[in-house]
Amino acid sequence: MGIKLRLVVMNFLQYAIWGAYLTSMGSYLVGVGLASHIGIFYAMQGIVSLFMPAVIGIVADRWVPAQRLLGVCHLLAALFMGAAGYYAFSSGAEVSFGVLFTLYSLSVAFYMPTIALSNSVAYCVLEGAGLDTVKSFPPIRVWGTVGFICSMLVCDAAGFQTTCMQFVQCAVLGLALGLYAMTLPGCPVSRAGNKKSLVEALGLRAFTLFRQRRMALFFVFSMLLGVSLQITNGFANPFITSFRDIPQYASTFGANHANALISLSQVSETLCILLIPFFLKRFGIKNVMLMAMFAWVLRFGLFGLGNPGSGVWMFVLSMIVYGVAFDFFNISGSLFVNKETDVAIRSSAQGLFMIMTNGVGATIGTLGAQAVVNRCVYSQSTPEAMVGGWSESWLIFAGYALVVTLVFALVFRYRHDPAALAGESR
Repeated sequence: MGIKLRLVVMNFLQYAIWGAYLTSMGSYLVGVGLASHIGIFYAMQGIVSLFMPAVIGIVADRWVPAQRLLGVCHLLAALFMGAAGYYAFSSGAEVSFGVLFTLYSLSVAFYMPTIALSNSVAYCVLEGAGLDTVKSFPPIRVWGTVGFICSMLVCDAAGFQTTCMQFVQCAVLGLALGLYAMTLPGCPVSRAGNKKSLVEALGLRAFTLFRQRRMALFFVFSMLLGVSLQITNGFANPFITSFRDIPQYASTFGANHANALISLSQVSETLCILLIPFFLKRFGIKNVMLMAMFAWVLRFGLFGLGNPGSGVWMFVLSMIVYGVAFDFFNISGSLFVNKETDVAIRSSAQGLFMIMTNGVGATIGTLGAQAVVNRCVYSQSTPEAMVGGWSESWLIFAGYALVVTLVFALVFRYRHDPAALAGESR
């Protein structure tokens, strides 16, 4: 099996694990009387991303080969997710929040670092084979999104969406990737001389990147843009579904099939990954990041102005621009970190990128968005007023994204060199 195909399999399984439960776990929790705890289950992903990716990245940089650590993390995540599934199955409707949440949290704590770690493994393997990561990685990474979609559809078709079997599906996939990762080509660890500072010994040099103005700005704006990442994941479905309570929209396809409508976002994500090499070479990282930021403005703004009736085209367009918003930021940002950091700290630098986006940024964004929605939507007493509150909320989110875009355009300096794909600071 060729190197690229092996990495395709890795990425497919990496995100298939997530797709097994991410979009359907809430429905299961509602069924077992844990609806009031849905928020903390999803927030836990952001909380563990504050520290686990950096810790695991440090270990990969200094002591354990990245591909082996990737396998260990997936095996542990699968063990705890399988235990969560078994406990939920044996308990039926009498599921204890404390037990289920603990097992789930332990699984997520080991899974979330593997997102950055799998990127590091892919870059290492591609570079070891003498391949250009900018050209080769995006077509490989696209299969991760395909894996997510396939796993989500399998969960749906098998009837797992409202049952604990989605956790079992996740565990089986995690076990498969855990074993498979052990067979991937080796990634070197950095073994410097004996005289090392404490920072160097612990692999914490990635945090010294904040001393570089350009990298510090990049990570700060990664956090600010990360605020937007989870907002639509948490609130798009209840927003679109709320139109069913208004007579003129009650029978529309969009209001009754929100998931089908939202799935267009994943299709767009799959296609947009393939555009990244061209856009990076043609426009450079700063302009690609600006495209991602402005796409978030459109993503939120179109939600705020659209409806599932005559304005459904705005919803569809919002799903289409999601691919640009998500991929042009996450994948391009990851490639930028890989290009701008020393090989000795790449894994921990990828972990730091994960902390700033999916950790600090996404956690602040989820909690902040909940506060906005509570004030604008759930404080209303009529369906019409609630829909109006939703529109107001989305426009607030769009305004935030627009401010971040404008400030980034003004303060982040980066001169693009198409030949080297790594510009020099002005």
